[in-house]
Amino acid sequence: MNMHTPDYFTRPDGLRLAYRKRDGAGPTIVFLPGYMSDMAGGKATALDTWSALQGRAMLRLDYAGCGLSDGAFTDGTLESWCDDALTLIDALTTGPIVIVGSSMGGWLALLVALARPERVKAIVGVAAAPDFTQWGFTGEMLRVMQATGRLEQEGDYAEEPYVTTLAFWESGQRQLLMGAEIPIDCPVRLLHGQRDPDVPWKIALRLAAALRSSDVQTLMIKDGDHRLSRDADIALLIEAVATLPEIS
Repeated sequence: MNMHTPDYFTRPDGLRLAYRKRDGAGPTIVFLPGYMSDMAGGKATALDTWSALQGRAMLRLDYAGCGLSDGAFTDGTLESWCDDALTLIDALTTGPIVIVGSSMGGWLALLVALARPERVKAIVGVAAAPDFTQWGFTGEMLRVMQATGRLEQEGDYAEEPYVTTLAFWESGQRQLLMGAEIPIDCPVRLLHGQRDPDVPWKIALRLAAALRSSDVQTLMIKDGDHRLSRDADIALLIEAVATLPEIS
C-alpha cells in the first residue's frame, strides 16, 4: 500500500472516494472520521499502525468532499456520507466488521450498524455525537441557516471556517436516533472526555441508555477534550478495540 497516494473507488456518479485498506485477520476494523475530519487524523493512523502490528484488517476512508476524496465538502450531508461509508464497506470488505467512529463518525457508526446488523459485530465511539443537529445549534444559528442556507463558525481544529449547511442539518434531523430505543445489540464501547466543549459528556450516557445492547461500556476521561488525541487517550482507544469480544 502506498502511504502517500490512496486508493480510489468510483461511485456510480463518477465521483472518486479515497480509502486505504489493510488486509489481515478479521473482523475488519472500519474507521469513520468526524465532521471536517478525514482518514489521516491521529486516531485513525494510530489505530491503523496498531492493526498492522496485530496483522488485522482495517479500512480507513474519506467521505465525498473530505480529505483526499473528490467533491465539495458543502455538498455532503449526513445521509450522503453514510451512503459513502456503506458503499465502501460493501465493495471493499467481506464478513464481520468493527466500526470505530469519532464524533460525527460515531453517529454514522450507529446508522451503519442499523443498516448492516448482520455484519457489524461491535462499535467503538470516541466523543460520539449522535443527533447533534438536534442539540448542537441555538435558535439563532438555525435562523441563520434557514435564511442563508449555511452557518459559518470559527473553526477550533482547522484554519478554514466551520461550515454547516441547511441541507446537512435537515439530513441529520431525518436520522435522529436517541428519542427511542436504538435497536443495536452488538457490544458498544463509548469513550468521552468530560472537558469536551463540543459534545457534552452526558450525551454518552444518554446514548448508552438508549442502546438496546446489554454489552455497553462507557469510559469517561475526566480531563479529556473533544479530540481525545493525546497519547494516553489513544492508548485507551486501542485498549477498547483490542479487548472487544470479537477481537480478543
